[in-house]
Amino acid sequence: MALTVEIKNAEGKKVGTVDLPSEIFDVQTNIPLIHQVVTAQLAAARQGTQKAKNRGEVSGGGKKPFKQKGTGRARQGSSRSPNQKGGGVAHAVRPRNYEQRTPKKMIVAALRGVLSDRQRNNRIHVLDSVTSAPSTKAALAAVRQFSDRKNLLVVLSRTEDAAWRSLRNADDLHLLVPDQLNAYDILKSDDMVFSESAIKDFLAGPSKGKGATAVAFESEVAAPAEAAQVKEEVSA
Repeated sequence: MALTVEIKNAEGKKVGTVDLPSEIFDVQTNIPLIHQVVTAQLAAARQGTQKAKNRGEVSGGGKKPFKQKGTGRARQGSSRSPNQKGGGVAHAVRPRNYEQRTPKKMIVAALRGVLSDRQRNNRIHVLDSVTSAPSTKAALAAVRQFSDRKNLLVVLSRTEDAAWRSLRNADDLHLLVPDQLNAYDILKSDDMVFSESAIKDFLAGPSKGKGATAVAFESEVAAPAEAAQVKEEVSA
């Protein structure tokens, strides 16, 4: 069984429909599973490079800070002690890896669960094309026609260079490609807007085998060509 979602154009008129498979967009939402996956994702994003010096790593400490008796102060054996100015840190924090093991099946199940939740609440929308030419005003009007809620997730294919250029600097929405969809970004957004090509790419899944080809933005393709041209001019 498939679910049907309308495809609208930039003016808000219905131009078609797309079928969403129920095994992806209509499954049971397992909240504890989603929580575990999102926690692991946020933990993996931590750098874990924070470090403080303990008393064995700070300089000094070759002799007593002051004599043992006669000063009226508590005896001290080293200036590197944590209770001395410039001394080491007691129980100093050390670099560590925060990553948690998360099987791929759990990640996929969490993604399907949050997509199903958004679909059941009518928070998934499909746009035939965001914009044909770079225009931030037109692109924002096109994706914002579906919702006035604060957080918006826009999913675009890698070939929609004009749409990426138009929306990449907008503060109130987040851009992703279909193969980057994850539970955390979907949960953080109030609504999702797919371009028609992006939803088709997502439903088709990643390319595998000998037929798989890499896809890049136009700007990524143009940069090496421009660099090669400059290099030829310099060498000439």
